[in-house]
Amino acid sequence: MRWSRVAAIVLRQFYLLRGSPARMIPLFAWVTIDIVLWGFITRYLNTFTQSSFNFVPALLGAVLLWDFFIRVMQGVTTAFLEDVWSRNFLNIFATPLSISEYITGLVLSSIATSSVGLLVMLVLATLVFGLSFFLYGLVLIPFLLVLFAFGIALGIVAAALVLRLGPAAEWFVWPIPALLSPFAAVFYPLSTLPPWMQYVSYVLPPSYVFENLRAIVAGHSASGNALLLGACLAVLDIGIAGWVFAGVYHRAVRTGLIARYSAESVA
Repeated sequence: MRWSRVAAIVLRQFYLLRGSPARMIPLFAWVTIDIVLWGFITRYLNTFTQSSFNFVPALLGAVLLWDFFIRVMQGVTTAFLEDVWSRNFLNIFATPLSISEYITGLVLSSIATSSVGLLVMLVLATLVFGLSFFLYGLVLIPFLLVLFAFGIALGIVAAALVLRLGPAAEWFVWPIPALLSPFAAVFYPLSTLPPWMQYVSYVLPPSYVFENLRAIVAGHSASGNALLLGACLAVLDIGIAGWVFAGVYHRAVRTGLIARYSAESVA
């Protein structure tokens, strides 16, 4: 792997963002709306609670972490879609660029864009709604790492889906986080779900993050074993995602799909 080629992918995304304010706004606009909306919802819910329970760390903290996961996933997918929209695949892969270098460039681009969203969310949640991250302690770091790894894996799989089915398949990509959120148990315990949904939750790394988040808010300690299992699943998912993308890419090259890639290329 040559890091100069990886840097070229990242630099291209930087130039795209620098040259288009319309691309910059989504980096912080949607997360701002989410944090403000859920922040006022948690304040409203706190007016009804009869105990010392505080909805801010339970709900607003969950929203922040879930939005971070979505930003990571969409950071990878959007960087890939820039090449789809510009029909730039043939130009990129006519170079000596390898699949691993291309995916690494997408991942590094996602790190940059998702970091902007995370910073905005942290500032809003802390200064406006009083969310104290000291409540979670250092365990917040593995929370973010697990969600980051799974977001990367899901973003790569989403990119493979678009590469296989054509640009129109991007409409299958955006609802993926919403489809996963019931199984990830973002806002409620896993015990709330029926057994068949719990079986799905056990293979989703975010479910371990949010179960531990609720445990901390309830005054208990986080489960190191559960977090380790979630981290191992996330790393495994990254490996599977890379394998899937490479397989789809090689098929696209073998069948000639990559040379005639357009909105009608679905076979």
